[in-house]
Amino acid sequence: MLIDLHTHSYPHSDDSFMSVNELIDGSKSLGLDGICLTDHDIFWTYDEVRQLSAKHNFLVFQGCEINTESGHALVFGLDKYEFGMHRAEFLQASVKKAGGVMIAAHPYRRRFIEEPAGRPGVRNEMLEKASQDMFFQMCQGIEVLNGRGLTIQNEFSQELGGILCTNMTAGSDAHKVEQIGTVATEFQRPVSCLQDLIQELRGGNYQPIDLRQKV
Repeated sequence: MLIDLHTHSYPHSDDSFMSVNELIDGSKSLGLDGICLTDHDIFWTYDEVRQLSAKHNFLVFQGCEINTESGHALVFGLDKYEFGMHRAEFLQASVKKAGGVMIAAHPYRRRFIEEPAGRPGVRNEMLEKASQDMFFQMCQGIEVLNGRGLTIQNEFSQELGGILCTNMTAGSDAHKVEQIGTVATEFQRPVSCLQDLIQELRGGNYQPIDLRQKV
């Protein structure tokens, strides 16, 4: 099953340029099996997601992209934002209490700078520093393919994931219709509900897929 774990729609994400219906229709038309609504620091309700799934006859899961002081995290299993979630430790505790899962989004941000990375030894220093970042230890995986990331940025994330020996996901991070369907996470077992998704994300039975290479 191909599921996009990272998407944004307007007006829940004010930097998005597409409606949730455009997002779902576009994802369905491109052959995805489901998407996660991960708008910035705001949660869709269970009823809203259920109605969207029924309306489009398509799997839609609720999640959120939380902006923490240590980086952005995709979380699944929570249903509302609480003050304090901007601190990674607080967010981790909330996710654990809810039996959810936490994935580090676009981990190259703040940790990889393209220009100096070309100098001898600098990129390895960036990888070494990133691999020691406790934020990644709080997460059950990292997003190594981000649809809006540059190839060199995603390569950094993939190498970091290998060093960390952690689970690796992919998400389009789509904010526009033309960004839908670039990358997705391929699950080995059926996923039919949010609890299935959380269980599989914890189990690691999936892999990041770059759909642009299949064109």
